[in-house]
Amino acid sequence: MRSMIARVLPAVLLALALPLAGCKQTQRFFFGGPPPGTPGYVIGFLGAVIADEPRAALEAREVLSEGGNAADAATTMALTLAVTLPSRAGLGGGGACLAYFPPAKTPEAIMFLPQPAESAGTDRPAAVPMLLRGLLTLQARHGTRTIANLIQPAEGLARFGVPVSTALARDLKVVGQALTLDPGAARAFASITGGPLTEGTTLMQPDLGTTFAEIRINGVNDLYGGALAERLERASANAGSPITAADLAKARAGVATPIIIPGWPRDHDGGDEEIAFLPLPADGGLAAAAAFQAFVHNAQDVSGAKAIALAVAARYRQAGGDAKTLLSTPPGSTASLPPLPASTGFVALDRKGGAVACDVTMGNLFGIGRIARGTGLVLAASPKAWPPPLLSAAIAFTPARFGFRAAVAASGQEGAPLATAAALAEALSMPAKPKLKKGETPRFLPAPVPEPGRANIAACSAGLPGAEKFCAWQADPRLNGLATGGDDQEKVEMEREK
Repeated sequence: MRSMIARVLPAVLLALALPLAGCKQTQRFFFGGPPPGTPGYVIGFLGAVIADEPRAALEAREVLSEGGNAADAATTMALTLAVTLPSRAGLGGGGACLAYFPPAKTPEAIMFLPQPAESAGTDRPAAVPMLLRGLLTLQARHGTRTIANLIQPAEGLARFGVPVSTALARDLKVVGQALTLDPGAARAFASITGGPLTEGTTLMQPDLGTTFAEIRINGVNDLYGGALAERLERASANAGSPITAADLAKARAGVATPIIIPGWPRDHDGGDEEIAFLPLPADGGLAAAAAFQAFVHNAQDVSGAKAIALAVAARYRQAGGDAKTLLSTPPGSTASLPPLPASTGFVALDRKGGAVACDVTMGNLFGIGRIARGTGLVLAASPKAWPPPLLSAAIAFTPARFGFRAAVAASGQEGAPLATAAALAEALSMPAKPKLKKGETPRFLPAPVPEPGRANIAACSAGLPGAEKFCAWQADPRLNGLATGGDDQEKVEMEREK
């Protein structure tokens, strides 16, 4: 009997191993590799993550390495940014995401824009926290992991501290002195000398860590109708910017159809791209679509594309309307927008071509500059009192082949829509299969997008899934963020030989 097993077992193991030997990307399903949910489970091409703050990208890359998809990675980035870049992202804020998972025909939009609280008579009205509502919807529709699992890295960073990044230090330098006027904000963001924290110093947010732990244990709904909601109601009132239990109970994310227009005219293996932009009322998507259409007519007229984008957004804010009509009607005279608040954009791409591009905001740098004591939540600015940002993100895809082409998330106040359009125009004009030297990867943005815009991008010139060696990712070089992924084919070969 033993001799029979000894003869049969090698053949069985060889049969199991053969399908893996021909794969360009490998998962270690058995024998000697980390199990699912453990870093290193996926080797070879992981996909990519890009964020304005490096730690958020690193945590998201771990999720891809563990076998998570683009939705899991994007949720991880958003939660981590709530700790590491609270000037632009936070549990108190909101935003919007585009999500595309082949073989779906088109992307969809997850909308969780900041909503005004119904409170009155305050000098700094706060927004209703929407971030977790949006992330819960994203995970429910596309994720493979639970919020409870994905929240753990952010919880640890908040509880035990994280070095202040270049991006956060830059924002603290702008408004740091004003933050010290609020006791809760001063406790989190001021140094022992009384000034704002500087780059490399440790940011400690134990109250926020406790809030994350409560959400991990009790679920997201605890913030919208449980004990945590009651605490936030009391704490926000004590901060002078009340958010009521009724405000929290009404908070809901939505799913919407993006604005979709034809991509850059080009014969690409029998089918051209289409581009999905964030839909209204996220008018940064409308403005980016208008700018891209302008580039199609004249790729060199950057100032003209910017003027058209801002005029279309201004017209929407003045008179409303639908995206199709606004994009098909000449904007007429140029119009101006008021000074706009900050945002941050991030992109996640997985090995199967799933992609998520998000823009989130606090409605102002550090929201209203107040923290709801005991919760660690930085209170976001109400859109009733501050103009909303031009949230801008886009995903290019090929409907005929159900494939991913490019994803962009942009920031930079009034420059965000132009940044989105310019990054897409550059990426989609690349040859489908550029000639690359050994070890070389494509570069889709040889020059930064126009000021004041900033763009984070992932693109696959020959599409994904199926042609990962023609994929590349890039963070805007002026923001000190991070673009990281995995495509180490030599490591794949070493694993096969083992």
